[in-house]
Amino acid sequence: MSAPPRPFRVLLSAYACEPDKGSEPGVGWNWVLALLGRGHHVSVITRANNRAAIERACGEQNLPLGGQLQFIYYDLPGWAAWWKKGSRGVYLYYGLWQRGVLRVAGEAHRAQPFDVVHHLTFGVWRRPSLLYRLGLPFMFGPLGGGDSAPPFLRNTLPFRPRAGEWIREWLNRLGLLDFTLRACLRRAAIVVCKTPETAAWVRRAGGRVDAVALEIGIDSRRLSTRSAIRNEGEPLRCVYAGGLIGLKGIHLAIDAIAEARRTGGDVVLTIIGNGPMRAHLERRVRRLALGPYVRFIPSLPRAVLFQQYRRHDALLFPSLHDSSGNVVLEAMAHGLPVVCLKLGGPGVLVDDSCGHANAPQPDSVEATVRLLASALRRLHGDSAHWERLHEGALAKAAEMTWEAAVSQIYEALPTAAVNSPLHLVASRQMH
Repeated sequence: MSAPPRPFRVLLSAYACEPDKGSEPGVGWNWVLALLGRGHHVSVITRANNRAAIERACGEQNLPLGGQLQFIYYDLPGWAAWWKKGSRGVYLYYGLWQRGVLRVAGEAHRAQPFDVVHHLTFGVWRRPSLLYRLGLPFMFGPLGGGDSAPPFLRNTLPFRPRAGEWIREWLNRLGLLDFTLRACLRRAAIVVCKTPETAAWVRRAGGRVDAVALEIGIDSRRLSTRSAIRNEGEPLRCVYAGGLIGLKGIHLAIDAIAEARRTGGDVVLTIIGNGPMRAHLERRVRRLALGPYVRFIPSLPRAVLFQQYRRHDALLFPSLHDSSGNVVLEAMAHGLPVVCLKLGGPGVLVDDSCGHANAPQPDSVEATVRLLASALRRLHGDSAHWERLHEGALAKAAEMTWEAAVSQIYEALPTAAVNSPLHLVASRQMH
C-alpha cells in the first residue's frame, strides 16, 4: 500500500502501551512502531508507570525519541488514586484518567499542533475518550467489547464468572444511554470496530462504523520455520495460553479433550496461565480422570511461551467472546492450527485454511463439545490435514503484520492533495 502524501502529526492515546507484552499493552506499543515505520510523527499519551519499560526499549531499538517520537506520561495524583490496587478499580481509574488527559493533550497541542488524534487503548466501545473535544480529526478504535457468549454456554460457568457475564451485558445496555459516548461517536471522523457484534452496539448508540477490522498483528521476524511434520503415532499436543477466567471457555477445552479421548483420539492438553478459575478447572480434570493428559503451567514470559508453542501441535482456544485473539495470531505465527469457537475475534481470524472455527450448536453444550472433539481427532489422525493447516496458519499470520493492521485505518486518509487535515480525514469513510 502506498503511504499518505505527507507524514501526519499523530497524537495517540494509549493508556495501555508497553514493550514485550501481549494483549492491549502490546497493541499500544506495536502501533507506535508501525506508525513510525509509515513515516508519521507520533506523540503518545500513556501512563507514567509504563515509562521505564518504554525508555529502555527506545534505547535498545534506537528509536528517534524526542524527534519523530515523543511520549507524554500522565497519571492521576496519588491522593486521587489511593484506592487503586493492581487491577482493582482499574476502570474507575481509567475513566478519571481520560478526564485528566484531556488537559494534558490540549497543552501538547498548543505547544506543537497535531493533525490527527487517535484513541487506541483501551479499545472498548462503551468507554469513550474525551479527546474529540480538542477539535482535531478524531479516530476512535478499533473497538471491542460488544461480543457476548451464547446464554446456554454462559450458563456452564460457575456462579461468579457467570454473574460477571450478565453484569457485562447490562453495562453494554447502559452504554446506550451514555451521552458522553454518543457525543464521542458523533464527533469521530473515523470509527473502527473489531467485530460485527461490536459494530452493532456502536450503531445502536447512534455511531457510524467506518470499518470492521482487528487491531492485532504479528512481528514478521517471529514467524516459525518449524518443519511441517507430525508423526501420526504420537499424541496431538494441544496448548491453551491465557488467563484462567470464565470467558476463555477453558472448561469446554477440558471437556473436549475428554470427549476426544473417549472416542479414540490420543490428545493431551497443556494449560498455561493464572487466574481465579484454576481450582475449578483442576477439579474438573480430576472428575474426568484426565490427570495424565492435562497439565497446568503458570503464566510464562513471552519468549518462554513462544518456546512452548514450538513444542505443541495445535492451539485449543474455545473462548466465549474475545474481541481480538492475540494468542490465536501468535500461535498461528508458530505454525499451530487453531481449534476454537466461531465467536468474537478468534471466529474472525480462523478459517478452513488454518484451523477449525466451530459454530456453537444452538442450546446444546454437548453437541458443541463434540464438534471441538471431532476437530481434535481429525488433527490427530490425519497428518496431511494437519500439515495443510500448519502451512495455512503460517501464511495467514504472515499477512497480518502490525504494519497491515495500521494500514487498514491510516490508508483511509485520502491521498488527494487537500489542505485541511480535518477534511483529509472526514471526507472519506473506510470500507
